[in-house]
Amino acid sequence: MNEFRKAVEARDHRAMTALLADDVVFTSPVAFKPYPGKAITGAILRAVLEVFTDFRYVREISGADGRDHALVFTAKVDGKEINGCDFLHLDDDGLIDEFTVMVRPLSAANALAAAMGARFEEIAREAAQG
Repeated sequence: MNEFRKAVEARDHRAMTALLADDVVFTSPVAFKPYPGKAITGAILRAVLEVFTDFRYVREISGADGRDHALVFTAKVDGKEINGCDFLHLDDDGLIDEFTVMVRPLSAANALAAAMGARFEEIAREAAQG
């Protein structure tokens, strides 16, 4: 999963989105229902690049079959330290078809929810434009 990690660390939104399957499902740490599709997932990832500061991956864990990956990260959101993990699953073509994010502590998760919520109209508009 080095390609995705490199794209995120380079803050390269286009490279990140290119690694998503068309039918990717994004599960957010702050939303009840998952978001299906490459357009909305790409738009969410672009917004996250704006919301997180001091982002860095600190550990990468891969399943034996090479299709499951966990990327542990730290960042700041609205001045609060956040710890999290991106859980990724790859399809038969090596593209991300499942993308689940979990974060802690609650105060940082709440700050993330507020920051992303403030951008959600823009995210939805970007996704609709494809």
